[in-house]
Amino acid sequence: MSRMIYDYTKSVLERVSFDQVLFIKELKKAVKVLLPYELEQLRNWLLFFTDQKPELRPCLYVVGLVAA
Repeated sequence: MSRMIYDYTKSVLERVSFDQVLFIKELKKAVKVLLPYELEQLRNWLLFFTDQKPELRPCLYVVGLVAA
């Protein structure tokens, strides 16, 4: 069941990646609902995803990847 939440979170983040405010909002939700190992997987995925969308890099502070 939790794998479905992780996959759903990724798809939502991809869909809202056009807007930094929405992206941050969805990242904050993800931090609340994902399990610790899923959050680590999400961090790895975010590093890959934001290579293609560098304008979203500043948003990664929400998951602890960049200093605020």
